[in-house]
Amino acid sequence: MADVIHIQMPFWQLSLMVVVPPSILVALVVWLRQLILARSMPGEEPDWSVPPLEAAERGSLLHRWDVRCKIVTILAYSFMVAALQHIGSALVAIAISCLVLVVSRASLSRVTMRLLAIAGFVSMFIVVMPFTVPARDGDTVFVINQMTWLGVNLRGLLLAATIAAKAVAITLLMEPLLSTAPLPVTLQGLSRLGAPEIIGQMVLLSYRYLHVFRHEARRMSAGMQVRGFRKRTDIATLRAVANFLGMLFVRSFERTERVFDAMRARGYKGKMPEQLELKLHGADLLAAGLWMTAGIVLILFDRLG
Repeated sequence: MADVIHIQMPFWQLSLMVVVPPSILVALVVWLRQLILARSMPGEEPDWSVPPLEAAERGSLLHRWDVRCKIVTILAYSFMVAALQHIGSALVAIAISCLVLVVSRASLSRVTMRLLAIAGFVSMFIVVMPFTVPARDGDTVFVINQMTWLGVNLRGLLLAATIAAKAVAITLLMEPLLSTAPLPVTLQGLSRLGAPEIIGQMVLLSYRYLHVFRHEARRMSAGMQVRGFRKRTDIATLRAVANFLGMLFVRSFERTERVFDAMRARGYKGKMPEQLELKLHGADLLAAGLWMTAGIVLILFDRLG
């Protein structure tokens, strides 16, 4: 086994290696955020925590795919991608995910929003792992003036890049999974696969009324600003924010009771009406088999290549 290879570098060169890539990533994230804001509807600030899931009727292959096959196949393939160990295989997985996005005709802005959601988490790996991965025989470490404790391990950087690539490949598949069928149909498919139906109902109601409560909070906030409220670092601001949260909770609870009473008046007895009659065809199974075969080939390429 070869020893660890230490490469001496001036401080400014190592600083460029450490600072420039995260700076480029941050600048890219900011630019994409501004681009999405510019394309949003005027007067409506998008809610980054609750991305829209309504599927447009685009007529792609994934729109016509049985939702049960789609859920099982994409989730199983995601586990295969998570099991990859080399950066080359992870890049191939990203290429496959991009191809699926093209086939599904997914919205670029929604895909970008999902990538922005994981950007901070992935960036931590890229920044931390090159400095924290223990050096092994054969590793190449860049150090400054014999300060081995501050070395940049290229193996750690490669591991971080592999993790980031796998995360991107899986995240890109979430948009085809969620947006190529209406949310009630997707939850219906989950219940057909054995998930408790009450959980699907809770997810559906939570998703629908998150937007309602968000608009309620905006309206209350606008009312407070009209009355002269300004956020400051004092006790009065904390008291006002606490009253705001308490009133929002009370209004949300009252609205929930009214919605439940309305559902019971319309005959709700613990089960939602089915949105679509699910039928499994041979083409659905064939598509699932082809995708799973691609995942198995990717695993073999990762292990043997």
